[in-house]
Parts: sequence; structure tokens; C-alpha cells
Amino acid sequence: MAHSPVLVGTRGSALAVTQTTTVAESLAALGGFGVELVRVRTEGDVNRAALSQIGGTGVFVAALRESLLRGDCDVAVHSLKDLPTAAAPGLALAAIPERVDVRDVLCARDGLTLVELPAGSKVGTGSPRRAAQLRAARPDLEIVDIRGNVDTRLGRVAGLVEGAPGDLDAVVLAAAGLARLGRLNMVTEFIDPAVMLPAPGQGALAVECRDEDADGGALAKALEAYDHRDSRLTVAAERAMLGRLEAGCTAPVGALARVAGESITLEAVVCSDDGTRLLRRTAVTGELTEDAARALGVQVAEELLAAGAAALTDLPAS
Repeated sequence: MAHSPVLVGTRGSALAVTQTTTVAESLAALGGFGVELVRVRTEGDVNRAALSQIGGTGVFVAALRESLLRGDCDVAVHSLKDLPTAAAPGLALAAIPERVDVRDVLCARDGLTLVELPAGSKVGTGSPRRAAQLRAARPDLEIVDIRGNVDTRLGRVAGLVEGAPGDLDAVVLAAAGLARLGRLNMVTEFIDPAVMLPAPGQGALAVECRDEDADGGALAKALEAYDHRDSRLTVAAERAMLGRLEAGCTAPVGALARVAGESITLEAVVCSDDGTRLLRRTAVTGELTEDAARALGVQVAEELLAAGAAALTDLPAS
């Protein structure tokens, strides 16, 4: 008797479908079952307002999760940085595949780097985190709030896409998304995390399933095999920091955890929106467990709050 394919939920954008196809093919190979993609429209896809205006955290996630809970799909694939830090009742974060390049990148006209952009250059981003760190590094630039898919954003840069408006001098995007779309040829600079810390979870994907499907069975075993330990540990530290700050994915907060040998290092930054004030803290734990990673994240968040992070941006003061 033929088994039904595993239904894999995805947003409909080119990047989301590309990411989800990779996940689906990997799970199929590990589990020996067929897969089928289910496209789901989310609030973030339908509403073109700024992310901070339509709720920020979860706008790309809620519809996928509802589809999963209804049984319209068996697993859902998200960009992990879009996931709210709070657990979703009834759902398990069953796999975090190996993380790819975490860095932000500059895609600029004429091959320019960040330091080479002339004063007054217009740089597009939809991320308050990127905008604040850009302003800190180059207060003489004009930061323009933009939305749209990768190709739409690239088309805003003069000379990058033929026939596109080209009304900006550069845009800042995630290296991971461009790599998955085969568009790294558009990158003029990989921005050093010392200049721009990435979003918590950037470069990682999240594969969710229903709680009852996370234990036993071919799907659960495939998800367990697909999970990457170091990626799960680094993401756990970054998300715990974000959760303790009670900041969403639109807050000007960056974080990067690294596993080296038997330790995890976490560096984080909280910025004022205008980029004039930045608080950075770094800490290390010598234990490679999820609990230790989360404790590290909370520790860094507490240090940031003690140093006055809540006064820099819209964070609870407690």
C-alpha cells in the first residue's frame, strides 16, 4: 500500500519555496517517504506595510502554524529569525538544520563597500537592527525603509537589475537568502559582524511539526537525523537572549553565538534606533547543552539590561 506523502508547509515567496524544497528533499532522503509542498499565504506576504507597523514578530509564521495545527500540512518550514521566542502550544521545533552564513551583506552600485559609499548615499533596509547599525557605522548615509522580495530590493539599486528603478545606492540583505537563491554575485561586501551583528537565528531554518508527530515514526526519525547540534545550541543562546529582553524580530537587537571546542560564546548588541548609542556584551559558557546555551542568553540579556538597554529602544524596563 502506498504511503501518503509528507506535506511540507511553506510561504509562497521564491526564497521560502527554495528553502522549503531543500528541507523537503533532505527529509525525504532521510525518511524514505514522498513529500509535497503546501503553499500558505501569511500576513507578512499580504500586507505591504512596514513590518514594525503590522506586528513584526510572527507575521510570517502565524498562518503556517495554523495550517500545521489544522492538519493541512505535516511540517512547516520557517526562517528561524522570524519565529517568536515563546513556544507554540501543540507544536515542536523538531529540527534546526545546519546553519549557513550568518552575515549581512551589502549590495551596492559600482561594486562599492560600506566605507566607500559617498556621504549622502541612500541605503535600503526594512530592518531596524540593520538601520541602527548602519547609522552607527556611517551616520552620513541616508537610510531608506524598504519592503519586498529579494529581487524587488536588488532592483532598487542603481545598475544591479536591468530595467528596474535603481533609486538607491545600496541595500543590505542576508547572505543566507542570497546564497539559497544563487544571487551571491550581487554582493559587494560581506559585512563583518564586528560592524553589524546579525539577527538572532539568522542563517538558520526552523522545521516545526505537531507534538504528536515529534516522537517515533518515520517523520520523527528523519527530523531528529536532520537536526544539527551546534546550530541548535547557537540559536538557543541567541533566542534566549532575545526572549529575556522581550524584544521581537523588529527590535534593533543583534546577536551571534559560536561553538568552539567545548564552549559557546555569545555576543549581543542593543542599539538606539538612530544608531547613536550601542551596548555590546559578550559571555562564554563551557557546557554544550541547550540548557547552558539558554542560560548564557539570559545572562547576556541581564547584563545588557543592567547597563541600560531598556532606555535605548522599546524594551520593558524590568
